[in-house]
Amino acid sequence: MGLPNASGDLSTEVEVDAFRRLFPLRFYEKHLLESIRPDARPLGRARETTIALGAVASANGSALAKIGSTTMLAAIKMEVMTPSLETPDEGCIAIDFHMPPICSPIVRPGRPAEAAPVVAKQLSDTILSSGMINLKELSLVSGKAAWMAYLDIYCLDADGALFDTALLSAVAAFSHLEIPVVSLNDDGKIVLSEEQGLSDREPVNKEKRKINLSSVPFSLTCVLYKNYILADPTAEEESIMDTIVTVVLDSSSQLVSLQKPGGTVLAYTSAIQDCIALTRQRVKELQKILEEAISGMEVD
Repeated sequence: MGLPNASGDLSTEVEVDAFRRLFPLRFYEKHLLESIRPDARPLGRARETTIALGAVASANGSALAKIGSTTMLAAIKMEVMTPSLETPDEGCIAIDFHMPPICSPIVRPGRPAEAAPVVAKQLSDTILSSGMINLKELSLVSGKAAWMAYLDIYCLDADGALFDTALLSAVAAFSHLEIPVVSLNDDGKIVLSEEQGLSDREPVNKEKRKINLSSVPFSLTCVLYKNYILADPTAEEESIMDTIVTVVLDSSSQLVSLQKPGGTVLAYTSAIQDCIALTRQRVKELQKILEEAISGMEVD
């Protein structure tokens, strides 16, 4: 008795899937009229978000961040360098963003993903301009030695809002970061104590320490379509509705940056204000998620 219904349900499911593939905009418009999205989210709601600190044991700081299916792994490795003459009391941060072929069907083996350098530049600009990290904190000996923080972010699954997830993983990795202990070797150079077997030498910095973070940046990407604003878009939504706005606010809700890389929809003042309002709500959510992840690490 149940077979006809099951067959009918399957047939309907196939028809809906075919309609979605053939007429994606019409499919979405039917949902937008009800102020709902195909994944059952309200238009202004972000996907479920999680952070796991300490995901890479060999790194000085690391984190795995997920927003929906989009997954980023961030790892920081600290190395001693000679500071530049222009900034003798400051260290440096080098940021690289990787999109291997496993992260998306549109990323082909042997070909660099088009989005990778764009996201890397956004990350570098945001982290440095926000003032999250005081580069003077990375100094060891003025004019002679300072820390170089190598931040590598790997996209494991690219399902929209790449920058938002990458930035969240970077912030979480810096929250987890511990500055290693360094000592002077026989040549008078500052090196990592553990790597050089100099644990018996007088360390330059007495113990591992956390780095102070201030004005921590968080972001929210929205897509604009007609008079609709969809927060935290999936890859499908980004491909169909090509007008994207990314707002970055710091932990005090101060505007760090706003980006709208083209698109067919004009971003009127009211739309931008709505995007900023959605970002303010999102910042509170992300702060809470990050604080819970940090508290969980301290308990462990």
